[in-house]
Amino acid sequence: MTATESSNSHQGETLTLVPATATLRDLEHIWRSQSAVKLDPSAKDGVEAAHAMVRAAADGDAAVYGVNTGFGKLASVKIASEDTETLQRNLILSHCCGVGEALDIATTRLMMALKLLSLGRGASGVRWDIIDLIEGMLAKGVTPVVPSQGSVGASGDLAPLAHMAAVMIGAGEAVFEGTTMSGADALAKAGLMPVVLGPKEGLALINGTQFSTACALVGLFSAWRNAASSIVTASLSTDAIMGSTAPLVDEIHTLRGHPGQINVARAMRDLMDGSEIRESHREGDTRVQDPYCIRCQPQVTGAAMDLLRFAGQTLEIEANAVTDNPLVLKEDGRIVSGGNFHAEPVAFAADQIALAVAEIGAIAQRRVALMVDPTLSHDLPPFLTPEPGLNSGLMIAEVTTAALMSENKHLANPCSTDSTPTSANQEDHVSMAAHGARRLARMNANLSYILGVELICAAQGVEFRAPLKTSAGLQDVLNTIRTDIPTVKQDRYMAPDLAKAGELVTNGTLVNTAELSGFVVGQEA
Repeated sequence: MTATESSNSHQGETLTLVPATATLRDLEHIWRSQSAVKLDPSAKDGVEAAHAMVRAAADGDAAVYGVNTGFGKLASVKIASEDTETLQRNLILSHCCGVGEALDIATTRLMMALKLLSLGRGASGVRWDIIDLIEGMLAKGVTPVVPSQGSVGASGDLAPLAHMAAVMIGAGEAVFEGTTMSGADALAKAGLMPVVLGPKEGLALINGTQFSTACALVGLFSAWRNAASSIVTASLSTDAIMGSTAPLVDEIHTLRGHPGQINVARAMRDLMDGSEIRESHREGDTRVQDPYCIRCQPQVTGAAMDLLRFAGQTLEIEANAVTDNPLVLKEDGRIVSGGNFHAEPVAFAADQIALAVAEIGAIAQRRVALMVDPTLSHDLPPFLTPEPGLNSGLMIAEVTTAALMSENKHLANPCSTDSTPTSANQEDHVSMAAHGARRLARMNANLSYILGVELICAAQGVEFRAPLKTSAGLQDVLNTIRTDIPTVKQDRYMAPDLAKAGELVTNGTLVNTAELSGFVVGQEA
């Protein structure tokens, strides 16, 4: 349940979210468009009711974790009522221990939107003022500088989220209008006031899985676009090596029944329909079967897409979840400690996405290797150059894909099976979701380059089949490629071509040109 409203926000529009109902499409829109976000006002009463319970607990005599006690191993230390504000401020400052490269702005904004969704469920005990400030920061373009390393994915993403919260109290660093400055200055220049944190509010901000989940969601969105792009590159490669479309017939795939496989085969049939190249070798072709990288593209990429859908279901649930601690159970009148901050579901989802990304790249790389090898490419010249020997053609472009494929294989090793005790053994099993999710950006970038090289090779191969033409749909793709990347006739400085081809994948040009926009992440096959 969302609505896009007219707004004077920094980003031009505001997306209104109802807690517990945000969809993957909503979240992808927030990330790609960097729209401002606010919660539906219907959430306010529940938020304020939970805050009233926390306020009462802070003033009471009973020890309530995180409200009037220390944290982690120090939970047994009772804190006086007059010290609760200092307790929360100290919590934020002491937890700002992130290191490494800062998270990019778009992903940081998505993380903030996820925190809004969690707080808006009315189980965290914060004032609506906290939500107002996050909404204001998103609207005015105040983006905390969040170091990307330091979370083990249990007790929440403590360090990254603390850097977000630090800006809210006028500390830390933020980016405003393209300049990095102190959090206090960024808020002031945007016309926003820092907050003084009340009971549990600091803990509610830093407990939770929003950093890991945001990174995993970005990995999912990028992986899905890469997967859809691979359908296009595989179709063009199949025509380039004069491969058979017989393995794409619908009956083969419906007999197996996997929805991703069925969809990929259908999309490839549609893309290749009407190809003169394909029709030219239906009769008299001495080859009985194509190599697996051509013949099994629906089975491999279809399975990857099914895996991405499954991971997406997990992440959509997590994006709408309450994942801090303790939680305010308003109906029961209780504040109860639990473990929703443990990011094991996110870690599993990130590992699944990593497997899918690695396998899409592995089979694509084999198609690149096939096209540059004259013993396998059905009469294409060596390394797809018209003058082999004098020219090396796409020889080293293929080597680059091999390097990237191998790197992704290494990165795909599971993170969720790792754990190390922290916080004096109080937090003795952790998910490692944060770096499991963060690695997906690197893996997807690698995959986009592999697919970009395949695109260059396949375009070159199809042109060698002239005067025969490919299908109308693939010809549109070829024309789009040639707008930015000329045919490789003689050796030239290749790095810019690879960068441009990768960009055609990542910016959606390839899937839009091929009219594969119907492949929507999270949508049932």
